[in-house]
Amino acid sequence: MPAVTASLGLPLPFFMRGLVVKGFQRGSKELGFPTANLEFATAEAKQLKARLQQGVYFGFARVAGEKESKMMAMSVGDNPHYGNADVTVEVHILHEYPNDFYGKMVTCVVVGYVRPMVPFDTLDALIAAINNDCMITRESLKVGSQYEHLANHPFFTHPDAGHAAPALALM
Repeated sequence: MPAVTASLGLPLPFFMRGLVVKGFQRGSKELGFPTANLEFATAEAKQLKARLQQGVYFGFARVAGEKESKMMAMSVGDNPHYGNADVTVEVHILHEYPNDFYGKMVTCVVVGYVRPMVPFDTLDALIAAINNDCMITRESLKVGSQYEHLANHPFFTHPDAGHAAPALALM
């Protein structure tokens, strides 16, 4: 299934930076997919987040202090399987980290859309969908893809990348 790259409330690609905060702790413990839950402090960023269509996106992410971007799948939504009240932004970086990085800034370049946010009948069905999201992400961002150049976008190395106020931006 190819990823959709049509306009989803914001034109693609779009750029975001958020502070990693504790979430529900379900990503790694229950699902096996650790996520960085991003917090957006400014009113402008919150408005832009509200414009995003709920669903799963893909792109590149970089944790503050790292030299290279990594592939990521990102969930934006109220997680209907769990019935959350608030919309969250959760980034699953396709890389194994030895430690948590709460309190660090994560910078993302979001380049495509995988699927809408939907409820699942079982936890196994949700896990299967997340595995598929990761497969689509890897396939879409592989070396030689149309998005490869965005892994080194200047947004990642902007002077504010490691410590700026959380933000969403169109470029």
